[in-house]
Amino acid sequence: MSTAPDPEPRAPKPALVFDDPLDQQSSDDTDRGWGERSDGGGGGAADLKRFLDEKPPHHL
Repeated sequence: MSTAPDPEPRAPKPALVFDDPLDQQSSDDTDRGWGERSDGGGGGAADLKRFLDEKPPHHL
């Protein structure tokens, strides 16, 4: 008689989730990364520079 070694225990399969995906916030639903200023301060000249830097080319 040959005895086969016990198979290694398998990791459990991930459970299927049937929740509504629109109820959860995704990473692109946040404002993180949008409009962040590098200088930290404000002012008329800084606001104008930012406006001119972010203006689309068709608005020139």
